[in-house]
Amino acid sequence: MTRADAVRNRERIISAAALAFADLGLDASMNEIARRAGVGIATTLRNFAHRDELIATVFSDRMRRYADITEAAAARPDPWQGFQQCVTEVFELQASDRGFSQVLIGSFPAAPAFEAERARAYRTFDALTRRAQAAGKLRADFVPNDMPLMLMANAGVISHTIDQAPGAWRRLTAYFLQSLSAEHAQPLPAPVPTRRLYLSMTKT
Repeated sequence: MTRADAVRNRERIISAAALAFADLGLDASMNEIARRAGVGIATTLRNFAHRDELIATVFSDRMRRYADITEAAAARPDPWQGFQQCVTEVFELQASDRGFSQVLIGSFPAAPAFEAERARAYRTFDALTRRAQAAGKLRADFVPNDMPLMLMANAGVISHTIDQAPGAWRRLTAYFLQSLSAEHAQPLPAPVPTRRLYLSMTKT
């Protein structure tokens, strides 16, 4: 096999994986991806020995976009408006691709550069959260770890409505944002500990 053939095979695998993940979510098997790419499973595994590597390659642009969305929202002068923009645009990004919806509520330790973009988004969101609370607009008991919980909820809505009611996530978003306003806040149960939330994410 020539180098050009190897490059073409890799590109076919990535393209096939993107379509498979969009259609089936991250449950799409490596065998299914190989079939769609028109290559053998051995070729697929030579290019991507670990599933995390393939996921990170397919979704690298979207994960970078996720972090960029968070930074753009945090740059707004009004932190509450920035917070609302961030939640809305991240939920919209999540709704745009069934596979990426699952990526946002997962964790891929075998792809450190990919996870670094998630960490960039988290740091920015943490700072935005504190600014919105200091302004008295975001409820004081909100913690950044609540964002993954909201993403999990949104992923469930997307999964069940994407075919018949693809805009249903917008109503969920509105409910969340209204409940997060400090104006009518009521006490909540304690937040999920960071370690337990991380462990739940790594099970995807």
